Amino acid sequence: MNLFGKAISAAALVASSVFVVSVPANAQQESAEELAARFGARPNVLDISISPSGDKVAYITSDNATTELLYVVDLTGDAEPLLLTSANEANAELSSCNWANDVWLVCNIVGITRVDGQIPIYVNRLVSVATDGSEPNLLTSRTSTRASGVQQDGGSVLSLDVQGEKNRILVTRQFLEETATNSRLGNADSGLGVEMIDVTRNRRKTVEKPDEAASRYVADENGVIRVKVRRLSNGAGRLTGETRYSYRQPGSREWQPFGDALKGFVPVAVDAGDNVAYGYKSKDGFDAVYRVPLDGSGAAEVVASRSDVDVDGLIRIGRKQRVVGATFATEKRQVEYFDPELAKLARGLQNALPGKPLIDIIDASADENTLLIVASSDVDPGMTYLLERDTRALSPLLPLRDPLAERAMAPMKPVTFPAQDGTEIPGYLTLPLNAEGPVAAIVLPHGGPGARDYWGFDWMVQFFAARGYAVLQPNFRGSTGYGDAWFGRNGFKAWETAIGDVNDAGRWLVSEGIADPDRLGIAGWSYGGYAALQSQVLDADLYKAVVAIAPVTDLQLTIEEARDYTNFNVVRRFIGDGPHVKAGSPANFAAQFKAPVLMFHGTEDMNVGHLQSRRMEDRLKDAGRSVRYVEYEGFDHYLDHGQVRGNMLKAIDEFLAENLGE
Repeated sequence: MNLFGKAISAAALVASSVFVVSVPANAQQESAEELAARFGARPNVLDISISPSGDKVAYITSDNATTELLYVVDLTGDAEPLLLTSANEANAELSSCNWANDVWLVCNIVGITRVDGQIPIYVNRLVSVATDGSEPNLLTSRTSTRASGVQQDGGSVLSLDVQGEKNRILVTRQFLEETATNSRLGNADSGLGVEMIDVTRNRRKTVEKPDEAASRYVADENGVIRVKVRRLSNGAGRLTGETRYSYRQPGSREWQPFGDALKGFVPVAVDAGDNVAYGYKSKDGFDAVYRVPLDGSGAAEVVASRSDVDVDGLIRIGRKQRVVGATFATEKRQVEYFDPELAKLARGLQNALPGKPLIDIIDASADENTLLIVASSDVDPGMTYLLERDTRALSPLLPLRDPLAERAMAPMKPVTFPAQDGTEIPGYLTLPLNAEGPVAAIVLPHGGPGARDYWGFDWMVQFFAARGYAVLQPNFRGSTGYGDAWFGRNGFKAWETAIGDVNDAGRWLVSEGIADPDRLGIAGWSYGGYAALQSQVLDADLYKAVVAIAPVTDLQLTIEEARDYTNFNVVRRFIGDGPHVKAGSPANFAAQFKAPVLMFHGTEDMNVGHLQSRRMEDRLKDAGRSVRYVEYEGFDHYLDHGQVRGNMLKAIDEFLAENLGE
């Protein structure tokens, strides 16, 4: 499968990834430490994109620690990766890059800083990086210490193509009071606005004046701002949770509200050719995709809906982000293409590639002839490909996780199990290869709680399976993706229902003869860690070991952690008030615990403060219970560092072996 002169040497590409680990012939017999290092490693490909001409590919990899490296490959030349730049700050990550033109890339860097040295905030900035040796440009103004929300917005790209403008892109900018006062625009407004920026020289022009309440803008394929999203605040600057959406008709600068007839419609994309907005709106309790004409008629057309799960994503391709389909997840992720040719293409690729993997079209050349594709599955971490549509030539590029590319993985099977009230709970069961009879098992609830698990590759699940554990991931009530009724009041307010489902997952494993009741454990990250701890409050005898990574342990403390931010009221309403706040906090019931507990937390965690784990540790120790807490200095909620994750997996493996071993 070559590209007639555009084929890339996979060996050359992989060689540029500085943490590649060769896979020995006896890979399946590796030690726990070796497996922990492999499964904990950062992906080889953190981000990948294709140039407008289709002649170049840029990708981000890492040193498996805190440094990200940006490479470019000229497909018309020797196809050797060329290092363009790197980011090595411990608390900043080069997260993504897109092509502004065939020479310049626009990259996003995300990190954490502290206001007055105390209050941590997320920050991001945009830089343009050239492939011809020109100096990089900082595209957004230097970040101020004035937080405008939980994330200090340094700008986001709205359009890579502005009709009639060369080398220019549209970027949001957070105008601040101190910068706006001295603005060359002659106004002193603050808030989110939009600028047109020349990526080659960093010259800028304001195309959308700042709006204090604006949180998001949507541009059409021609680079024209057509939708504005405003989040309302109270007199104290706290977000109220209310959102207003407005649009512009073609050729107009006047903002018009979507109106009461479209209440609940959340626009995310605009097609100027058809003069419509695509977005989400509830239909019979499930999220669906709608098309709404931007003509003031208030009409809305359902273009994709389900009666069993939410339609939760739009498929968009190319530089103009053309809407070509919608996506949803039943037992597996599925795509409903609006474009018949792409639908046929995706089916053909799925049938042609080994294992019938999921197919994601992640980027395209300007003419959409050259497509960048990722194929992955439950047993395949993923491979990137280039596809030439005119010749149907397919070329493999880079594996997403080279250290795992040759390993045999354990299949993930969709299952359902009954809750105590008879409700069937969906989930995913992964059995270790060649498993016989009852085995040691782990229930692995997801984070969120506004999230769900999906069929596909999961590095932590596969590590546990490689170590001989069966793994069940329950999509308990309180998960998203299954409609409003399933989400209910959320997994904090209705914690008894959510945690009851999690515990019923463990009981089902035992009743089905899958799990040995004396070798049953539970583990989770974020809300999953909360669920792991809170499972002891409902039934302290069920699980024999508890692992909690970055867990919520005290709901009142969670509310207080948001006090310094504008979303304080949103967090407070989400958690609510009443008896469930105390009853739903595992730190208040440490004396009821019977199972030993192992916890991990990063000190720069902005999702769940590390004081949550410290409080749980103190309470468990005071109650005379078995607990070990590992704290990672300087790391955030995701512990996105190969050695840190490897260390964590090794420690978990030792803990489980000690408490769930035969």
